[in-house]
Amino acid sequence: MITETDDVARTLDAAMRVWPELRNDRAALLRRVLDRGAESVERDADERRTRRLAAIRETSGSMPGVYRPNEAQLLREEWPE
Repeated sequence: MITETDDVARTLDAAMRVWPELRNDRAALLRRVLDRGAESVERDADERRTRRLAAIRETSGSMPGVYRPNEAQLLREEWPE
């Protein structure tokens, strides 16, 4: 259940202009807005992931010699079990 606050009402009024066929069904308008919002959030997350992976690929191998080949294993061996 969502309370129709002033912000929600403004959003639904704007949505009504985009989808006038739903003007008499505020619940359907809300579902449509949520669907569009979800698509936007998913798209943003995908774009962020793509940028992060590109940065990783771009810098991968750019610091040869900084770590020994078995550095991770050596660090693990330093910790008591």
